[in-house]
Amino acid sequence: MSLFQSFDPDDEPKWRRLRQLRAVPIRMVLPSLVTLLALCAGLTSIRMSIEARFDWAIAAVAIAAALDGIDGRVARFLKSTSRFGAELDSLTDFVNFGVAPAILLYVWALDDAGSVGWIAALIFAICSALRLARFNVSLGGPKKPEWQSNFFVGVPAPAGAMIVFLPVYLELLGAPHGVLTAPLVIVYTLAIALLFVSRVPTWSGKLVGRQIPRDMVLPLFVVVVLVVALLVSFPWETMSVLTLMYLGALPLSWRSFHRHMAKDAGHPPEANGDAMPEEGDGPESGPPPGQ
Repeated sequence: MSLFQSFDPDDEPKWRRLRQLRAVPIRMVLPSLVTLLALCAGLTSIRMSIEARFDWAIAAVAIAAALDGIDGRVARFLKSTSRFGAELDSLTDFVNFGVAPAILLYVWALDDAGSVGWIAALIFAICSALRLARFNVSLGGPKKPEWQSNFFVGVPAPAGAMIVFLPVYLELLGAPHGVLTAPLVIVYTLAIALLFVSRVPTWSGKLVGRQIPRDMVLPLFVVVVLVVALLVSFPWETMSVLTLMYLGALPLSWRSFHRHMAKDAGHPPEANGDAMPEEGDGPESGPPPGQ
């Protein structure tokens, strides 16, 4: 038996190969970092709610929603999608758009109704979790027509979290907080919770944002700057108007969806009124499969 084992000088040492296997490119980490920042914003919103700083709590949820819309696009741009990122995003969405809004509403008004108010907050959070779970399960479903990617099934979690704050916006604008506040907020919260798990088709705008006509680029810049300026200068007025516009657009999105369905089926819209998309027909507000 030889004292020295033969080796091939062209072979890399085992420790170096193991180190290469453990190395993770930075581009694989960046989308998850954005998701974690969104989670920090959602948790901060919970803290602000406990401290009764409701304006900052709403702002934190809005920041979480903005980051939630970025992380998936960052992952696709960097080609760094992963199953880990997808699972992290789903958990983050539940905290940011289910738990944080429910706690804010309970601390702000629902606690005046005692256990009934707490039940309303629980139902809102649970419906948010059910919507996210339904979407994740449907990711492996059959391929749908491209136009269906322009629709969500039910209200997406970030949008639902922002529109459920409408009563808070109104109070920040000067609406009185009286004995009827809690009952009205309970009804409104339950209505938004049902929209989470409903099969109402809502516009996602995914296909609209893929390409922009050349003559619309400059007007788009102006509109974006105007909206941002309004949000900074008149946040609660702007959010109230945007919420009412979103709710008013739900019947229009329903009508548009069934027109597309009728066109595909070759039937009048009335004959196809019961057809509904499966969850996942349009991408969720968060990342696609794998972040």
